[in-house]
Amino acid sequence: AVGAAIQGGVLGGEVKDILLLDVTPLSLGIETLGGVFTKIIERNTTIPAKKSQIFSTAEDNQTAVTIRVYQGERPMARDNKFLGNFDLIGIPPAPRGIPQIEVTFDIDANGILHVSAKDLATGKQQKIQIEAKSGLTDADIEKMVKEAELHKEEDRRKQELVEVKNEADSMIYSVEKSLREYGDKISSEEKNKINDAIAELRAKMSSENIADIRNAIEDLKKASYSMTERVYQEASKQQQANPEASTAQSAENTSDSSDKKDDSVVDADYEVVDDEKDKK
Repeated sequence: AVGAAIQGGVLGGEVKDILLLDVTPLSLGIETLGGVFTKIIERNTTIPAKKSQIFSTAEDNQTAVTIRVYQGERPMARDNKFLGNFDLIGIPPAPRGIPQIEVTFDIDANGILHVSAKDLATGKQQKIQIEAKSGLTDADIEKMVKEAELHKEEDRRKQELVEVKNEADSMIYSVEKSLREYGDKISSEEKNKINDAIAELRAKMSSENIADIRNAIEDLKKASYSMTERVYQEASKQQQANPEASTAQSAENTSDSSDKKDDSVVDADYEVVDDEKDKK
């Protein structure tokens, strides 16, 4: 592309007094849970550009992930242009949401896209290179942008439905895990109430009614409150029964924290790393 050639010249010091910079004509990203298109590099980002996000697994003991790369502006991956895919294998088995997979999009000054996925626990990495020629003309790009605007409301509803179903699935997973761990601390009646709420939520997930799914999520939350309260009550009783151990543990934690100047941890669904500043 001419823009990419000019940008390369500016970086190399060969061209002077040129302000025209090449940009990404469409957003670039990957398909995530539920078929959602998660953008990594937004449309009209100046190149070269490099950005990363951290993702995780969707199933327990998942040892491989498939990275499917798309280009476009629609919120559902299938409505955008598919560019390529690759597999990252050898992820250590773990509960879903625990592994950290860093996906990096790196566009060089020639418009070539390099996509990599790295398991942060093992360092294992896989990558793909996608040439600058995506097969899209200026007219194709304009058409895709217009279609995104035309289907904006329809796409918003599709995305909202997928997101609420993902939320419901995550809620069921969390409650069932708690039942396995703490189910013996609640009555059979309470346990049956929770299981009924789980079954009802699963039934609503098969529908297309967002409001019904949200209501079923709230019902499951309420049904599981008693179990959560019981767990905290048990923990409080144990602490009161053995205050010396609790005090000793607290003192030990205080001592440990004083030895570490800055060891804070931030929980996040994903982390965005922007390397554009380093290229300026």
